[in-house]
Amino acid sequence: MSGSLIAAFGWLALANLLAMIPSKDNHWTRAYVLIALGLPLLAWVFWQNGVWVGLLVLAAGASVLRWPLRYLWAWLRRVTGRAA
Repeated sequence: MSGSLIAAFGWLALANLLAMIPSKDNHWTRAYVLIALGLPLLAWVFWQNGVWVGLLVLAAGASVLRWPLRYLWAWLRRVTGRAA
């Protein structure tokens, strides 16, 4: 197993651990940190393992960070002028 996949699995384990700890801001600060760590990690996975494995890791990360993605999608629809 490559180093990037080990790091990606570690990121997933960290994300699940952080989700179990109570938070006053509904975990948004932790989500920002996970996004900042996850984007370069995702690029590393794509570069080292190829597109298909990278897409699987992207799907796993999106399932963990589904609320930030949902808000991003709603914001993009508002900015482009499409009805939500």
